[in-house]
Amino acid sequence: MKKVLILLSALAVMACAAPKDNTLTKAEKADGWELLFDGQTLNGWRNFNEPALVGESWVVEDGTIAATGKGDDAHGYIVTDRVFENFHLKWDWKISKGGNSGMLYHVQEGPEYAVPYVTGPEYQIIDDENFTEMNDGYVLEPWQKCAVDYAMYVPDFDTAPYINPAGEWNSSEIIFDNGHVTYLINGKVTVEFDAWTQDWFARKDSGKWNNAPEYGLSRRGVMCLQDHGYPAWFKNVKVKELPSKPVEETLFNGKDLTGWVNYGTELWYVDEEGNLVCESGPDKGYGYFATEKYYNNFDLSLEFKQEANGNSGVFIRSTVDGTKVSGWQVEVAPKGSDTGGIYESYGRGWLVQIPDEKENILKEGEWNTLRVLCEGDRVQTWLNGDPMVDITDEKIGAGNGRIALQIHDGGGIKVRWRNLKVKTL
Repeated sequence: MKKVLILLSALAVMACAAPKDNTLTKAEKADGWELLFDGQTLNGWRNFNEPALVGESWVVEDGTIAATGKGDDAHGYIVTDRVFENFHLKWDWKISKGGNSGMLYHVQEGPEYAVPYVTGPEYQIIDDENFTEMNDGYVLEPWQKCAVDYAMYVPDFDTAPYINPAGEWNSSEIIFDNGHVTYLINGKVTVEFDAWTQDWFARKDSGKWNNAPEYGLSRRGVMCLQDHGYPAWFKNVKVKELPSKPVEETLFNGKDLTGWVNYGTELWYVDEEGNLVCESGPDKGYGYFATEKYYNNFDLSLEFKQEANGNSGVFIRSTVDGTKVSGWQVEVAPKGSDTGGIYESYGRGWLVQIPDEKENILKEGEWNTLRVLCEGDRVQTWLNGDPMVDITDEKIGAGNGRIALQIHDGGGIKVRWRNLKVKTL
């Protein structure tokens, strides 16, 4: 009897000591962890590309976020209200037999993005063991299996011993630390890689994402859960934001066009002195030369020399579709045309122009230095060391995208560029 009482007492102590689902310990709170699910409501979540939570794909069930299985590839995604950049994310999950789901991050929203996975990388959640049986004999490729970076990076070992079967709980983690990415399943690292390296871009451009130009480029975005037509359950969803680490990069190497994407038919090339040259081509249309990477908060400096006309520009937090750009231009133009001012293309037009007395700061036919400081809602510009504009704009603050150089339409334009350097903030 005494042994039974001791055993019962021990079990009671263990039960009291075990943390409750969907709560944080004092230590976790002190360390900066936050819950993304309170165990009772879906507050803080909404449908992808929608202002609120609608439909029947997601419910709260017994202290879990439950996917009802009514979603499909085109529908059934929920996202966080909040945007995250660098983070450590943890969650527990279980899935139905033969089921398929996923956790995506850095997802972008807008009418141009029909589904989250064309922008957001995915931690794959799937029942490897039973998927073939439950899905008409379809055999999963290695890049489709559980705990991979979907269609990009796969483990170099058999993960089956580390994954609990369908209907049982698993614990997963994503650590995104300034481009260094780690996935874990039940405490075991499955993949570890660096985003935006040559290897990363080679994988992106040669596989499933070859026709998804914005896939994985964003340095920030919303978290996303997927209802892929199978019931799935999630709990203990928690996140700790990690600090950004400044990095200095040279955007143009003076030798070739590595690290850039050309949009349009206008001419971009490297001259004998190692300068980047943009020149009107036979179509005399708009052209954009954009970084492969996205840059959000940064301090950019470059030099330019206008040799003919000189109507150009530097775009920030911008995306390009064909030769239509979405974003904000720091003007580079002939004297009298507001070099250093900020213009919103296909939107509000001029946001801020430079004072008339500063037009003479531009040195036509000579090298000029342009600096652009972009941090949050605020953008500042300098031309040849003189401050030109200082603007705070909420829409710019919400922007996301590349740094891009422009050549204006009309023909007869030639501009040289050099010493393009950026420091991320």
